[in-house]
Amino acid sequence: MMWIVKLFHSIWQMILLWSFICRSYFIRLFAKNPIKRRWLEIKNTTNASRKFLRAFHIKLKVKNQEVLQKMKDKNYLLVANHSSLLDIFLLGAVDNYVFITSTEMSDTPIIGKIIRLGGCLYTDRKNKFSLPQEIKRFTDILGKGFKVVLFPEKPGTDGTKVNEFSPSLFQTAIDSASNVVPVCIRYLKLDGKPINSKNRFVVFWSKGVNYLRYYWNLLAHKMEVEINFLEPIEFDPNRDRKELCQLTYEKVSNTFESYKNLATS
Repeated sequence: MMWIVKLFHSIWQMILLWSFICRSYFIRLFAKNPIKRRWLEIKNTTNASRKFLRAFHIKLKVKNQEVLQKMKDKNYLLVANHSSLLDIFLLGAVDNYVFITSTEMSDTPIIGKIIRLGGCLYTDRKNKFSLPQEIKRFTDILGKGFKVVLFPEKPGTDGTKVNEFSPSLFQTAIDSASNVVPVCIRYLKLDGKPINSKNRFVVFWSKGVNYLRYYWNLLAHKMEVEINFLEPIEFDPNRDRKELCQLTYEKVSNTFESYKNLATS
């Protein structure tokens, strides 16, 4: 019986995906100005993300949203921990963001299609020679007033901690004189029960895990997730990217760990 419910949910999400694709091609057909086209694409992504949250039965709690209100008229680099393929939907549902994602992710079913048509930016983590061009391109997007999301966490996390951040793309915030907004994402409950060693495989995805099996496991569950927007790190011309990366990592990791300590106290 459960597979019938899962099949229904997958059909629902396919309908949402096709609706998103049709709007995306309509935007590409009629919006010739590249800046206007990207704005329309990310707004389309926000609209789709909110619908996908309902389709995945995700209850989203947003903490410190006043941080975003203070920054609403500014461009900034938003930096978050990253342990699930749902993270893009979560942040995308909050505001109109341009996501920096890996070239490998563009080949991922469903999310890959949204990435390709949603105004996202690509980074090739395996090609260090492309880094200077990527930094220049991402800096240019920030300079044009867009709010950009970076997931710098090194791969391999199972959701129990925040792995170290890679510093390279923090250079975009420095070169564009942008503030950094750290974000802590926490998956709280699955079907009303706390996330633990027995059910975390449903939520968290890591390299090597079959994507279709992971997607199938996600269907027909209810989740509670919290996004905590932390105090922005103001631009400092005397701070290099490694220092900025470490400062951001400490804010996100310390926030994540503080909740674990509360849960065990």
